Amino acid sequence: MNQAKLYFGIFIICLIFTIGQSQWLETTIYLPDSSGPYNLGYNSVNNKIYCANFGFNANYDSTVTVIDGATNNIITTLNTGYRPNAFCYNPTNNKVYCINLLSGTLTIINGEFDTIITTLAMRSPSALCYNNINNRVFCANELSDDVTVIDGAINQVIATVPVGDSPRALAWDSLSNKVFCANYFSSSLTVIDGTSLAVIAIFALNSGPFALYSLANGKLYCVTDNGVIILLETFIEGVRPRDICYNPTNNKVYFAIYDSNNVIVLDGTTNHVIASIVVGDGPCALIWNSLNNKVYCANDNSGDVSVIDGVTNSVDTTIPVGAGPRAFAWNPIQNRTYVANYLSSSISVLRDVGGGINERTTLNAERLKLEIYPSPAKAVMRVRVPWSAKTIKIFDVSGKLIKEIASPAPLSKRQFRNNYATSSKKVLGRNDGIREAKISLKGIKPGIYFLRLGKEPKKFLVVK
Repeated sequence: MNQAKLYFGIFIICLIFTIGQSQWLETTIYLPDSSGPYNLGYNSVNNKIYCANFGFNANYDSTVTVIDGATNNIITTLNTGYRPNAFCYNPTNNKVYCINLLSGTLTIINGEFDTIITTLAMRSPSALCYNNINNRVFCANELSDDVTVIDGAINQVIATVPVGDSPRALAWDSLSNKVFCANYFSSSLTVIDGTSLAVIAIFALNSGPFALYSLANGKLYCVTDNGVIILLETFIEGVRPRDICYNPTNNKVYFAIYDSNNVIVLDGTTNHVIASIVVGDGPCALIWNSLNNKVYCANDNSGDVSVIDGVTNSVDTTIPVGAGPRAFAWNPIQNRTYVANYLSSSISVLRDVGGGINERTTLNAERLKLEIYPSPAKAVMRVRVPWSAKTIKIFDVSGKLIKEIASPAPLSKRQFRNNYATSSKKVLGRNDGIREAKISLKGIKPGIYFLRLGKEPKKFLVVK
């Protein structure tokens, strides 16, 4: 009896501690033995998570697991090709692209029905990126030293662009509509025009590049054997991160440094190091949560996730997960973070106490004045904001800035009378307390987005 009371007391203490930390392990999704979940992708239209099962023994796995983001249930398992290891998502046509390393193929999946549309032959595909301006998918082929371009609408190869020796990474810059390709053995960076598909520049680097990141701060980060090159100008020697992510709220860039068990934080404007955060053993993956302004860091060797506060640059809590965590996907609807545990063949689901789309549990007076309509929106949406609002920013689920709108003009007396004469929101007592913006959604693809007023996010859905 005393032992039972002791166990119950320990349980209550652990529960209180977990709730106090705001993030916790909600559930674990178990996959077949030796599946080796290696990478994750997110379908923002249908709220689904895709898991590439890479396999870690002689019996190579060749499957992609599809998970319902609302229930965490496995919807189906697709047979793609040997060693699937990377995704990209096309929200225009609701398609998921998966490269299969050892079978040398690219599988195109229907995001609505989770069926395989077609499989295209490649030569040792190593990386993917999506250009949503021209609706094209770019696939780097390490053995043939080129980049294959696929039309997102018709699922056909429309071009093959020669690049350098052993292309290993791709990044698309939405501002300039350029695709960057890192060529490892030739120590170079090839720049491809996103529309004409012509090679417009080749930059020589000081060592072999193996990763590229184009972030919402308008900068390109190229990871080489010797360090990180930012915009081909600023060089940080000796920094070889396994992953990079960006926090647009505080304009910070995070580098996961596997060998030294820390996360380096850079100022997004000056490129200066502002913090070094000690995390678990072998940090290898990062993701930013815009709803709670936290950065999640997967620690490969210690089998846990460090949750970093975006303001204080400190670790809020450490959550044990499975063995060998190495990839993330974030579900903004339920505010869940999915962790692929390679060695334990499982997916850990982390949850935030704030709970999905409620953004915050405490609303101030100005938050009550923030309205978005209609939702879902097709071509245009309207936003009503308080007088003090300076700018309105729209981000996609990855944290990339999509639009920035200046503060709109205040409503006229007639507009105020028509819009609020019968309003139940009595807090809106004066017409000069409200401004209204009409925002065109032209060029914005279907999916989930976040409107940010100050530091507060509000979700909305775009449909076509």
